[in-house]
Parts: sequence; structure tokens; C-alpha cells
Amino acid sequence: MKALPSNQQRMPILIRAAETEDLPQLLELEKQSFDSDRLSRRSFRHWLKSPTCIFIVAVLQDAAANNQTKILGYGLVLMRKGTRLCRLYSIAVSKQAKGSGLGKRILSELERESVERGKLFMRLEVACDNEAAINLYQSFGYRSFGVYRNYYHNSIDALRMQKPIHQRLTQQRWASYPWYRQTTEFTCGPAALMMAMNNLDPKIHMDQSLELDIWRQATTIFMTSGHGGCHPIGLGIAAMERGFNAKVYVNTKDTLFLDGVRSEHKKNIMYAVEKRFKQQAQETGLRVQFDAPSVQMIQSELAAGSAVLSLISTYRLDGKKSPHWVTITHVDDDCLYFHDPDPDDTSQEVDNQQIADCQHIPLAIEDFNNLSVFGKSKLRTAVVISRVN
Repeated sequence: MKALPSNQQRMPILIRAAETEDLPQLLELEKQSFDSDRLSRRSFRHWLKSPTCIFIVAVLQDAAANNQTKILGYGLVLMRKGTRLCRLYSIAVSKQAKGSGLGKRILSELERESVERGKLFMRLEVACDNEAAINLYQSFGYRSFGVYRNYYHNSIDALRMQKPIHQRLTQQRWASYPWYRQTTEFTCGPAALMMAMNNLDPKIHMDQSLELDIWRQATTIFMTSGHGGCHPIGLGIAAMERGFNAKVYVNTKDTLFLDGVRSEHKKNIMYAVEKRFKQQAQETGLRVQFDAPSVQMIQSELAAGSAVLSLISTYRLDGKKSPHWVTITHVDDDCLYFHDPDPDDTSQEVDNQQIADCQHIPLAIEDFNNLSVFGKSKLRTAVVISRVN
């Protein structure tokens, strides 16, 4: 296909929000741009209506053709609720516009709009054999931090890239940190602990058997509904019984997780469970420090080679008021990063992009205090584990 005629190259190209009426041209552009892994009509319709994305198109308006517009490119970025992370989901430029710099314009606009929505980091995946795209991203300051093997359906590997889009930050390559998907809705604590233990000792085998064993050992018995989640002291004890040192930070001496539990019988059971956990802590030598965990403490523990689990409220992530355990992987001057064991997908199959979104999720340090608090009691707690010397 021929490139844009010189007179069209000089015509202004408008970048605007994608509209439902653009769907036929978007499908045609997708067909021309990609041989595989194309967005479907259903996917386009979803993202055209979604408030959790930035979806823009570049259009060339032809005055000679009754002001009809032709879509020359599009860009789609997904927002991750509650964090400063966004992901470039797809970008395409028509063959007519190749070499015109349109791809750079679209990418720049996506970054600008993402920053306006408060995002700090943009991530993306690109085929390892797509040198042109990789060169484009590198020229924009994106740096690789990992590879997904056989990512695309034609068995091509994907290069994972990231850029701090809000400001110039020190680029760092993180050491490989294991990720594990919780297999039940109530085992985020065991999953987070397993990731931390495996990071310290790769001999720890992360599987459902260990996940459920830890849950049975650390569960609080009841929650607001359904199965109980895990108590920080219970997780600390579970870590110690598996050969690790452990320390628990909690900002209250009161019984935890009573928010929303109305039954007096259930409350009495939870009082008994709490009392037993504290007895076990004394028996095993688990250190329990009744202070709120801070970013400075987490950063210091990670620098010393320890692993850290933190309890957060999922309200800022999914609108649900549930306590949720995550594994802290890194802290720098601007952000705290964590592995989330829950892809927030009810299906058994989780694709590579969902897995990528659950790893090293950046959270601005100033937002940590808002995310790492649960319930009316303002519970803050963390578990620190380390190797036994």
C-alpha cells in the first residue's frame, strides 16, 4: 500500500477519543496491522465503552470527500485501579502512515493522558522479533525488565518493558521474584507468604497443598462472610515452623478483623483464636511489635535481605472492602512495588497479560498509607520473614 501522498502528509491529523462509529475502521486497521493476536469486535466494543482505559484514534480529515475521516492509527492504554500503573494494551498505525512519525505522536498522547490520570508508570509487551517497535519504545525511554516465553500464539517471546512516564526516575532491574496465583478467594495470605518464602529459599515448593496447609494454620476462622482470612500472627508462626525467622508489625492489641462480624458467637470464637495466636507467638519466640508498619521499615527490611508481606484493603483496587495480603517486592524513592496473588479473574485460565499486571505493581509512597489500612479500626499490619543464620 502506498504511503500518504505529500499533500496529505501536510494535512493536520487530529488525535481524539475513539468513538463507537469508528468500530468498522478499527477492525479493518487491526486486520491490516496484525497477523495474529488481534483485538476482536467484542473487545473493541468493550474498550470503547470502558471508563478504565484511554482509547484514542488518529484521523485524517479529507475536505475533498465531504469531510469524511480516515483512521490512520489508534492507541489503547488500560488503567489499573488503585495504583499508579497503566499498560499499553495495543497500538497500531496504518501502512499508509508508516514513516510519518504518527506512532510517536500516538504514544506521546497516551503517555500525556495517562499522567493526567495520575499514573506514574507505563508497561507494555512487545514481540522480541519486532525490532521496529522495540526501537521506538527504547527511543521513548522504555527499558526491558523481563521476557515472557511463548507469549504470543505463534510461540514468539514477548519483551516486557516499562517507563516512568511521570518523571525521570532511576531505572532499576529487579531480581526475579516468584509469583503465585492464589487458588481460592480466601488464601491470599498463604499465597503471599509462599512467594516471600520461595524468594528467600527457592527449595520451597509453591503449590495448593502448601497453600491450604498454611491457611488451616493461620486462618482467623471467620470473616464478614465466607471463609476466614489469615491472621498476621498466624502467618508469622507458619513461616517460623517452616524454618524462617519472622516478625509481625500490628498497630493494635485488640482482636483483629471484627469489623462487620455481627454474631456474638463468632466474635467469641475470634477472641479465642486471637488469644491462642498470641500464646503461640510467645511459645515459638515470634516477635510481635505493636506498631504500624511504615515504608521506612519495609525499605530497611528489604535492604537487609528480608521479605515482607503487607495487608491492604482492596477497596481502592476493586471497590470491595476486603482485607488482602500482598508481597512487597521493592521500594525506591517514589514507589512501593508489590506482587498481588489475585488476578481478579473468576476464570481458571489467566493470560500472560493478567499475570504481568499482578507483578511489581507500583504504588506511590504517598498512597501507601491509604491502601495499607483496613476497616473502621484502621488496622495496619505486616509480616517480615528472613533466613535463619
